[in-house]
Amino acid sequence: MIQFLLNQELRSEHALDPNLTVLNYLRDHVGKPGTKEGCASGDCGACTVVVGELQTDDAGREHIRYRSLNSCLTFVSSLHGKQLISVEDLKHKGELHSVQQAMVECHGSQCGFCTPGFVMSLFALQKNSDAPDHAKAHEALAGNLCRCTGYRPILAAAEQSCCAKQPDQFDAREAETIARLKAIAPTDIGELNSGDKRCLVPLTVADLADLYDAYPQARLLAGGTDLALEVTQFHRTLPVMIYVGNVAEMKRIETFADRLEIGAATALSDCYEALKAEYPDFGELLQRFASLQIRNQGTLGGNIGNASPIGDSPPLLIALGAQIVLCKGETRRTLNLEDYFIDYRVTARQESEFIEKIIVPRARAEQLFRAYKVSKRLDDDISAVCAAFNLRVENGVIADARVAFGGMAAIPKRAAHCEAVLLGQPFNNAVIERACAALAEDFTPLSDFRASKEYRLLSAQNLLRKYFIELQTPHIETRVTAYV
Repeated sequence: MIQFLLNQELRSEHALDPNLTVLNYLRDHVGKPGTKEGCASGDCGACTVVVGELQTDDAGREHIRYRSLNSCLTFVSSLHGKQLISVEDLKHKGELHSVQQAMVECHGSQCGFCTPGFVMSLFALQKNSDAPDHAKAHEALAGNLCRCTGYRPILAAAEQSCCAKQPDQFDAREAETIARLKAIAPTDIGELNSGDKRCLVPLTVADLADLYDAYPQARLLAGGTDLALEVTQFHRTLPVMIYVGNVAEMKRIETFADRLEIGAATALSDCYEALKAEYPDFGELLQRFASLQIRNQGTLGGNIGNASPIGDSPPLLIALGAQIVLCKGETRRTLNLEDYFIDYRVTARQESEFIEKIIVPRARAEQLFRAYKVSKRLDDDISAVCAAFNLRVENGVIADARVAFGGMAAIPKRAAHCEAVLLGQPFNNAVIERACAALAEDFTPLSDFRASKEYRLLSAQNLLRKYFIELQTPHIETRVTAYV
């Protein structure tokens, strides 16, 4: 059985199909059709809902953290122990919520289909920001698409509702909601079971290891932003899933003198501050990783584990010399991330083995790390090419070189020939040009709808040139760049 709050209503579910998304649960099972399906792939934001989770801050104070999510990519099992808020829950005692009222007064709704998603994103923004600036509002709304091109009044609604926000019914009931969430906090393995399909929800790494050993055919579910597409886009059935999002040990970020250890189930939005503090370019790239809804849901371990050749984080982590800790039963092994990827969607992971954490070396003053993403759209888009450069230059000579790319091969990988040309050579334009030529020996990219092979190779070479120019003339630095 799993339990969660539907606004303030306690829901206990045990016989639901684990493949059921929150979107379809709201629309078909509880009669709340305000949440809309636009794309069923997490691209449009029409299905945005907000999930509240009980959190404790550094001072020991309990509070509820509200996050916007794409309900089309969220399986119901991930709600265990949480609060689900949909657009129907905002109106209170016959009065619109302030974000809804702002949308009315600023004329932010046109055809109205996308409006519930915008409203929920604004609600989450209001809850998480006292006085958001334009950049924060843009970030909160970048994952919501308006086909009627009504963005200006929607941004005006964001300013009106969030910069002078008033307490609402959720604030008034916060203590009550905290008490109710504490009462349903999971204490044992949860389960959804429809007879022929099941989803298990462990609470510890040990329980996860035992379950995965017992069900090696199970699919591990973290954020589900990739896995859920098998259900919503390809109409496949997932007979057994194990949801790792309630394993607290795998959602921690620990800082040591020489490294960060990031739990594999840590949401990308939670990784942002720690990675940005060490590597500003990594932080900037995460800001362009899909939408805020996806970053609130998708995990760093998932972005690695699905072994996509166009995942944004692996090239950066490889260039930084990151490692992963793989767990199977009581056995753990540490692997250089670059050795994890073998071929297209083929990895070094053994049966019943899972990524427990990612180890990222802390930044050193002598490192020259930069990352670049080439995509057709600035926000909420997949890379055509993702590049990461990490050089160490001593007395004008390149003493160490790590160059990695995504989108250039069947796996994210280092550019060995390029690195060999750079290593031990002076850091000058002539060497950079030879290294650019060597990239043609490292990669034979494919052509697809995102980019041609010629464009990919030329972009990779130009990004290396860009890296060199920016380091020589830092006043023109533009960092993580999109080419439209």
